[in-house]
Amino acid sequence: MIMAPLFAAPLLAASLAVTVATAPLDPGRAAGSGRAALQGRVDATTDCIVRAIAADPRSRQASADPAGLGELIVDSMPACATTVREMIDAWDASYGDGAGETFFMGPYLDVLPTAAGRLLKAREGR
Repeated sequence: MIMAPLFAAPLLAASLAVTVATAPLDPGRAAGSGRAALQGRVDATTDCIVRAIAADPRSRQASADPAGLGELIVDSMPACATTVREMIDAWDASYGDGAGETFFMGPYLDVLPTAAGRLLKAREGR
């Protein structure tokens, strides 16, 4: 039974990563839960990164070029360092030291280009 928490964190990470790529979690459905708090941190981090990318003049070209979008994501990190740190800290508080960095460097960054691309296109459509 000691193994159960080892599987819970990756499963939650994967579900949150998919949520980031598709749509935000309905806060009314999970109000007050730890998952809602983590999802709020993920959403805030993603929003910060997308705002930083959208403010960059290179963003219009990057939306058609995944490599360019990756470069803009990297360039957005200093502006979003506080928000990224808060997300990592929230994961660490829920799942133990190192869980936040593992989530950020793994599932989160795996889906971030897709999620950011979709959110940027949605912003352009407004």
